[in-house]
Parts: sequence; structure tokens; C-alpha cells
Amino acid sequence: MANDPGWGNRNNDGPPDLDEVFRQFSRKLNGLFGKSGNDGGGPAPESRAIPVLPVLGLIAVIWFATGFYIVDQGSRGVVLRFGKHVETTMPGPRWHLPYPVESVTVVNMEQVRTIEVGYRSAEGGAGRGRELRESLMLTDDENIIDLQFAVQYNLKNVEEALFNNRFAEESVRGIAETAIREIVGKSKMDFALYEGREEIAVLAKQLMQEILDRYSTGVNVVNVTMQNAQPPEQVQAAFDDAVKAGQDLERQKNEGYAYANDVIPRARGTASRLLEEAAGYKLRVENEAKGNASRFEQVLAQYQRAPEVTRQRLYLDAQEQIMSSVSKVVVDQKGNGNNSLLYLPLDKLLSASGASPAGSATVQPVVPSTTPELEANIQRSRDSFRSRDRESR
Repeated sequence: MANDPGWGNRNNDGPPDLDEVFRQFSRKLNGLFGKSGNDGGGPAPESRAIPVLPVLGLIAVIWFATGFYIVDQGSRGVVLRFGKHVETTMPGPRWHLPYPVESVTVVNMEQVRTIEVGYRSAEGGAGRGRELRESLMLTDDENIIDLQFAVQYNLKNVEEALFNNRFAEESVRGIAETAIREIVGKSKMDFALYEGREEIAVLAKQLMQEILDRYSTGVNVVNVTMQNAQPPEQVQAAFDDAVKAGQDLERQKNEGYAYANDVIPRARGTASRLLEEAAGYKLRVENEAKGNASRFEQVLAQYQRAPEVTRQRLYLDAQEQIMSSVSKVVVDQKGNGNNSLLYLPLDKLLSASGASPAGSATVQPVVPSTTPELEANIQRSRDSFRSRDRESR
């Protein structure tokens, strides 16, 4: 107090003079930024006073300006006041109380993030590193497969993603591995390696989303992509042999089906043709039987009217039918009393009969119609027989 130059000039009972307080503060600032004396050793010039209020106002304006921020499209701004969440802002220009009162975290909600399970892609796409601890899985039929897949996700709730899920990527990776192991553990090896890969990916996505929603992680699974599915390297050769054997089996089955498709229709066609022929034969036999029965009934009616004439007619018809199918010459010598052998030119008769214009293959019976002709034939036969007898002597 004693060192204060204005202490003795001030009324001890009154309040302090504010102008004097600011002037003292200004002098102290001038003493910090100004010069204490001149170079010639003369009296020190008066230091220029720095305006305090404008400086404080400028600092206040700059401090308030730091509260402006912009939330991009597809993002959300999370405002924290002394570490407590007070507001979530939408896209657009926004303002909050500057630091250290409030802070803002802008989170991109639409950005698609990707995690890899069972492998890690090298930077620049040069290659891929395998993670056997994640990729080796056990199937329902107690076989081990090497399964690699990728999961794409984004955020659907910014509050849950920031406050309920501290390590989002590790959480998604662990849940993805859990879901895929559960599904593969309920599937057969061939199903997981071949025809069921897409179905496993769909089921894994559904199960992952259920688990993430159950723990309120704020994560939305966009897609699950199967990258590779194969047996372990130690049994790859044996597995390839088994696959080839299965392919050979399928090929032989297909060949058998093709042969069956070729033979069975032909057999069915043949059976159908035989059935049609049998039906036609049956119909023909039945019609012939009906015709014969009708003809017999008609003959019977004629026989009842004239038995002797009908009997003779039937006999002649039967003889005509029999003789028409044989190549014989019949000579009737009944009543002649001479059993001499008749020599007839049968070869000429047969040849003449074969060369006839009618082209008939049968020789009709030659029967002499009158007695002089029969006697002339007998005489010629006797003369021929006698000439042959003389030559033999």
C-alpha cells in the first residue's frame, strides 16, 4: 500500500476509481511491451497506452466465432456440454457454445465401412494375407473348411454408435465371426462350399443384424460377401480327388439317364405298336369268326333245304380248293378196265402251263372229255411202250 503512488491522494472511505485502475493496468501492460528508457540516457518518453476493451472484445468475438460448424449431408453433429450429450444436429450450418463449454463431434452416417474376416488385404491391392484363426470353421458333418468373407456396414443411430459401442470395428468383426460360425456349424461341408454359399451369406447378415440390434450398437449391416470357401491346404489334394470322383459319378448318372431316355421311349413305342397289332389281330380274328359263323349258318340253311346237292357242292368246292394249290396231273381211268401206265408229256404240260399268258403257277387237271380221245391216248401210250421194249431187246 505504501508503494502505491496514488494511495495518499485517495479517500480511504470511498470506492476505488475505475479509471485509475484501468490506467494502472495499462501502464503495467506498457511496461511489459514498451521500453523503459531511451538510448541517449535522457528522460524516458511516455509509453503509448494499449486499449484493453477492444482487445478483450476482439478475443470474445474470435471465441464466439469458434462455435460455428457445418454438418455435411449424410452426417450428424453430436453436441456435448462438459462431456454430456445435449443435442444431435442435422446437416447444415450450426453453432454451439465454444470450447471448453461445448464440443461437437461430426459423424458420417452414410459412409460404408468394410471389415475382413479370415484375411487382410494388403495396401495397394498387392495381395492378401490369411488369418487362419478366423477362417477355419467346423461344419455339421465334422469337417473343417477355410471360409473368408467381408462385411460392409454403416451407422443408423449416432447416439448408440458413440455412447454404447466404444470399438465399432472390433465389435462388428467379433459378431460377424460368431454369426458365420453358428451358421456353418449347422450346415454340411458340400453345402457350405458349393450350393449354399449365397444362402449362408444371407443368413449371416440377418443373424448379425439381430445381434447388433440386441446390444444397441447403432450399426446397420449393408452386405455380407463370401470371398473364398475351400478345404484346408493340408487336405486339398485329397479333396480334389473326391470332387473328381463325385463329378465322375454325376457324369455316369447323366449318361445312364440319357440312355434310359433313349431306350424307354422306344420300348414304349414298340409295346404300343404290339398292342395295336394285337388289337388289330383280335379284331380280324373276331370278324373272320363271325363271317365263318354267318357263312356256316347260310350253308346250314341251304343244306336243310337240299342236303344231297349241298353235300356234293361242298365236296366239289373242297376239291377245287385243294387241287388249285398243287402241280399235279390227274387222269381218270375208271371204268376202262386197263391199268396200263400212261406216258404223258408232263414236262411240256407244266412248262406250257407256266408260260401261259395268265401266268398261273398251278397246272389244272387234264381229264379227257370224250371216249375216243381217251382211246387214242391209250393207243399212243401202248405204241410208245412197245417201241421202247424193242429197243431194249
